[in-house]
Amino acid sequence: MFIDIVDIEVKSGNGGNGAVSFHREKYVSAGGPDGGDGGKGGDIILRVDDNLNTLVNFRYKKRYLAQNGENGKRNNCAGKDAEDIIIKVPRGTIIKNKETAEIIVDMSDREEFLLAKGGKGGKGNQHFATATRQVPRFAIPGQQGVALSLTLELKLLADVGLVGYPNVGKSTLISKISNAKPKIANYHFTTLTPSLGVVRVSEQDSFVVADIPGIIEGASLGQGLGHSFLRHVERCRLLLHVIDVSAADGRDPIEDFERINYEMAQFNKNLCTKPQIVVANKIDVATDEQIEKLKDYILKQKLEFYLISAATSEGLEVLKWGVFNKLKQLPKIETFESEAERKVYDMNTTKKVETNEFEAKKEANYFVIKSAKLVRILQSVDIFDYEALQYFEKTLDKMGVNAKLKELGAKNGDTVRIEDFDFEFEYVE
Repeated sequence: MFIDIVDIEVKSGNGGNGAVSFHREKYVSAGGPDGGDGGKGGDIILRVDDNLNTLVNFRYKKRYLAQNGENGKRNNCAGKDAEDIIIKVPRGTIIKNKETAEIIVDMSDREEFLLAKGGKGGKGNQHFATATRQVPRFAIPGQQGVALSLTLELKLLADVGLVGYPNVGKSTLISKISNAKPKIANYHFTTLTPSLGVVRVSEQDSFVVADIPGIIEGASLGQGLGHSFLRHVERCRLLLHVIDVSAADGRDPIEDFERINYEMAQFNKNLCTKPQIVVANKIDVATDEQIEKLKDYILKQKLEFYLISAATSEGLEVLKWGVFNKLKQLPKIETFESEAERKVYDMNTTKKVETNEFEAKKEANYFVIKSAKLVRILQSVDIFDYEALQYFEKTLDKMGVNAKLKELGAKNGDTVRIEDFDFEFEYVE
């Protein structure tokens, strides 16, 4: 079974919460805070596995959830970090954000990629003791992990892609010139999955060829298995357009050539700009007139033209060297670059966390503050505890929130809202 596009869900682990604890020991009446830090949540890591050539495993498992870090403990003991989740993918897999269609990373030219960071562990109350705050009854909760909806799309990585109508001899050709062993029979759509083979022209030199299953009329509109097959042509450096010059199926070879190029252009106009070599197959059963007619037409298109018989191996050695020499003139396999390339998702890329950034605006009868950092602090402090409330108010000053509110016209006693928490504004010069 061949699966080349799937949707999955991933979530990195939450950080463990910091602990609120006070040292307890015989004959020690006030031991001080000793709450440990929370452990880090598990990361989501992508890793290339060259033994994989399909995304079929993702058909049966679509959710990957990393574990949360352990909460902090007493006696200054930190919680244990959670283990990372490693997701193995075939080389050539493109990872996209399902919601935005943004390319996150192309797993073609790297072995591993950190996709989503686990949340940081929260700090225990041991960190908040000062000369004037000796009994801090608050700690910081762990940072949240990141949930992502992803689309994984596999595009075969090959130097050369064999294209052409079904039953023109592509499978026989790749089986003769490479180590690929596709199933071959004399009926359409024998090849239902693309296959890769390594073609060796010498002990040191080789190239990779992909047998792209036969393209039919209407493939660009999704007829047959069109979209599934045309997708793989995009990554090839060179197209080997195989034509049955003998017209064994009653089709006209020139019309075949034009129709295949039309379908590729309709799917992706850039495909027509790729270098192309035309291979006239089945010359052992074709007439001289058929061969000359096709040859004259192709040479008028200013394309390289080779005559072969995949069945008898005639012309294959010349073709191999011709393809190899052509490849030496071409750039490397295309990878998909974008502004999001190599982006690592953590809470700093999805929300403003652990920064002093915030948004403030005036509503009808109150002021609204949006800040992920302040939300996290509110979740961790006991607002009825004087020292915890002092810590929160000092944070507002340090971040410049109070100064910004005053700039927006806030006066002492006005209502300020942070998510579902309301408090009175109080500014002291």
